Amino acid sequence: MKLRVERLWKKATYTVGRLYVNDRLYCNTLEDVIRNLDKEAKVPGKTAIPAGTYKVIFNWSPKFGRNLPRLLNVPHFDGILIHPGNTAEDSAGCILVGKNTEVGRLTESRYTSDCLNVLIEDAQRHGEEITIDIVEP
Repeated sequence: MKLRVERLWKKATYTVGRLYVNDRLYCNTLEDVIRNLDKEAKVPGKTAIPAGTYKVIFNWSPKFGRNLPRLLNVPHFDGILIHPGNTAEDSAGCILVGKNTEVGRLTESRYTSDCLNVLIEDAQRHGEEITIDIVEP
């Protein structure tokens, strides 16, 4: 399974993008501010992960008390998940999923996340490699 986040709208306090699953538009994303970590300091809880390709696994999140998609080997970050949330304040570097129907916010996030989790869990159960590309076109 191939996931891709295209970061499209970079704002002062958040970044909105689109998530594709196997090249098909799935939903919107909301992340923290994109920073060039080679030139500026990471602001804990307020910095988006670096663009790149990461392996994804579906495993237990103690914080959320359930299985969620987890990105592995993200430089400068630990514990990066794809999960529900409404604003960048809910992110802490993670990728939030939902519908961008309000400025700077996601709606239907829990439902969107739950549906995505079913797809990712199924792919993992069938032995598929799951990757995510984070791109800034």
